[in-house]
Amino acid sequence: MTMSTAPTAPPPSARYRDVFGVPEFRTLFGVQTLLVTGESIRMIALSVLVFERTGSTLFAALAFSAGMLPYVVGGMFLLSLADRVPPRRLLTGYFLARCAVDGVLALGGLPVPGMLALVAGIGVFAPVGSASLGGRLPGLLSGDRYVLGRSVFTMTMAVAQIAGQAVGGLLLAVLAPSGTLLLAAASGGTAAALAWCGLKAPQPQADGDSSRFSGTVRETWQVNRRLLTDRRVRGLLLAWWLPVSLAVGSEAMAVPYGSGLGRPGAAGLLLASSATGMFAGNLVLGRWVRPSVRERLTLPLALLTGAPLVAFVFGPGLAAACALMAAGAFGMGYDLNVQARVADVVPDRIQGQAVGLATMGIVTGQAAAMAGAGALGGLLAPGYVIAVCGVGSLVGCLVVVRRLRGRFVAAERGGP
Repeated sequence: MTMSTAPTAPPPSARYRDVFGVPEFRTLFGVQTLLVTGESIRMIALSVLVFERTGSTLFAALAFSAGMLPYVVGGMFLLSLADRVPPRRLLTGYFLARCAVDGVLALGGLPVPGMLALVAGIGVFAPVGSASLGGRLPGLLSGDRYVLGRSVFTMTMAVAQIAGQAVGGLLLAVLAPSGTLLLAAASGGTAAALAWCGLKAPQPQADGDSSRFSGTVRETWQVNRRLLTDRRVRGLLLAWWLPVSLAVGSEAMAVPYGSGLGRPGAAGLLLASSATGMFAGNLVLGRWVRPSVRERLTLPLALLTGAPLVAFVFGPGLAAACALMAAGAFGMGYDLNVQARVADVVPDRIQGQAVGLATMGIVTGQAAAMAGAGALGGLLAPGYVIAVCGVGSLVGCLVVVRRLRGRFVAAERGGP
């Protein structure tokens, strides 16, 4: 007698209770929220404080971005700390340092160059903190739960950035820059306490060397080289970086394009639409789309990241422009699948550094794309520059189309 075997049902999509039911994930979620919110509050408060002192828009802009400028330095030389130092110890120390820096800024005794140098100094360690946060997730969540956890982090970043800047702007009217900076310092202190109390104590390491700083630069370079020379990881990182970074370059044209529309607040609405689209994409794709369907959508979503921007060549009005920006940002949810693939091929012992390297590439790529868009803006109208960014994103998809199509087999797994 022949027995028939029922087909295996595809795994169900993870639910929010599946990820928030993990106590340590709840801690990381709280720490991530405090990190992004505090950073947003500090950026706007410091920018206002520097502008009040100097009257210089250049110094105000430098104050706003001072914490981002040295990101690549930390990514190149310090990322191995994310895997060598236990998250509880590293994140507690990092947030205490942030708290101290914001407290010193609030006192207002430093000259402007000293303030900028202090912010840049703590910014060097920002990729290490982010890598430690992100690198802990694969050990806590597996399969589709990991994808949903990453989507929660991305949504949190989008909402916290908007809320932090909005709250920071309101608080400036009540507390002045110094008081607002004290609030940013309080967020760092709270995050440090949460990390210390909510994360597990470090486990003894077999080699006894995980928490030592000796050889940090050498190991960071060695692991980065291993990751980038492995064709699987390199291809996935490029798939993670190129479509998003080239599309985000269009945001550099939000202010000039909005000004051309002659509508007050148009630039803010364009940027808010982009953030809203990113939030919606991660919400829908992370929670309500089955893993098998989401996997097949990776390439179409990546193409969606840049395709709507091409329509800016026709000079759409504000409502249409906002819709196009939101649609493109929705497509950025494609990277949830790419992030999961990176987690699959990278060994657990260097997950933190892999996440940090990916984040460094995103930050650097977006900064370069924005700078390129700004330079191109001197030759072309803003709408044309945004369209060029869209075309660039589409070309980026073609460069990494094999990885975006999900040609990723079990035989390739094992990591660099």
